[in-house]
Amino acid sequence: MVSPQLLNAYSVAGTPASEIAKKWVWDFGFFTVRKIGYQAQVIPALLAGLSLSYLEIFWRKRIPEVVSMIFVPFLSLIPALILAHTVLGPIGWTLGQWLSTAVLAGLTGPVKWLFGAIFGALYAPFVITGLHHMTNAIDTQLVADTGGTALWPMIALSNIAQGSAVFAYYLMNRRSEREAQISLPATISAYLGVTEPALFGVNVKYVYPFVAGMIGSSIAGLLSVTFNVTANAIGIGGIPGILSIQAKYMLPFFFVMLVAIAVPMILTFFFRKTGVFTKAEDESVKSPQIEAINEAKEAAPKVDFAEIASPLAGEVKELSQATDPVFAQGVMRQGVVIEPSEGELVAPVNGVVSVLFPTKHAVGIVSDEGVELLMHIGMDTVNLEGKGFEAHVAQGDKVSVGDKLISFDMSAMKEAGYVTETPVIITNQDQFQADERGQLPRMIELGDKLMTATRIG
Repeated sequence: MVSPQLLNAYSVAGTPASEIAKKWVWDFGFFTVRKIGYQAQVIPALLAGLSLSYLEIFWRKRIPEVVSMIFVPFLSLIPALILAHTVLGPIGWTLGQWLSTAVLAGLTGPVKWLFGAIFGALYAPFVITGLHHMTNAIDTQLVADTGGTALWPMIALSNIAQGSAVFAYYLMNRRSEREAQISLPATISAYLGVTEPALFGVNVKYVYPFVAGMIGSSIAGLLSVTFNVTANAIGIGGIPGILSIQAKYMLPFFFVMLVAIAVPMILTFFFRKTGVFTKAEDESVKSPQIEAINEAKEAAPKVDFAEIASPLAGEVKELSQATDPVFAQGVMRQGVVIEPSEGELVAPVNGVVSVLFPTKHAVGIVSDEGVELLMHIGMDTVNLEGKGFEAHVAQGDKVSVGDKLISFDMSAMKEAGYVTETPVIITNQDQFQADERGQLPRMIELGDKLMTATRIG
């Protein structure tokens, strides 16, 4: 959609209409399509990606798996490309223009304070969808027209608000090593202007920090617009964003920054204490379970190796053969991948259940020897939202080799277009490495030796 064979979107304004009509058009006789790129456009790409995902699922259900690698990408990509340039692209472009016009009108209209409150609340959800990239074009236009932008200060304040919410979450859960390792770096990142780790790692996952951040950002946005805070140009986000603010507005912006820090933190503590918006909170933050997991880690003897039994019956393969590159490239550490022949996952070691995802598609165990294992049933199966999965354990439960962990419906997964291959990986690779996996690929039964975890150093 941004091919150099298309007219760059930034060049459209300076290109005569007659030249566009003559040179930059596909003429199919009964209709024409303009050959214009989609630079700085997010909605067209989202619509194209959405159509591609539905086409892929459609063809995966109908094409035999043995030839799916050849035909599914081709039959999905070609129609998606045609739709992107003929239907979805123009629709997305129009929607983007409407959104840009609404933002400009809101910043300059009689109720700009209300716009500030709404934009402050919605910017974080925009980040989740990628729509926030469109604000760069609006900021640039505002700087060109007025010598500054009132939009960028609100963006920086939203970064700070989400960072403050995740920092409050960190303070409440700092006893949990797992939560602290995620939330503290996410706080630092958000305060420096990159909120994705905070949003996807903590705030959206547990809901109430996300809502607290949205409310804090909304109040900060309202105050920012009320004080007419203006930035010279697009700059660094988060707390360093004050460097982009015009000198005469730095003091008001500093005051609003304090609001963006204090309000989300107070609300996060309040929501957690009262139970408001905490329905989606992961079981892993609850003290009794955390204590059981920590006790298991502390009690683990300093052994040189630990044997890991197979949690599934099926075919064992190299992890590099996983269809998901996150697993195949070793991003999620070492291990193997199993193509199950039965929909039953059992404990591969004696230990404690350290993680059980709310969607029940993945489970983690800390073994008595200190090995931390993660078993992820299928690829992208989080999208099933727990349908077809039944958990037989809870976080913090003690399990023995062979104890049933999760039952899953393989037929339902395949009908929905998902593969059933299950990575089994060692996540604390700084302490253990996967060895003695045997000849791969090979068939394996429940309880057979899968691999050995050898202590490093």
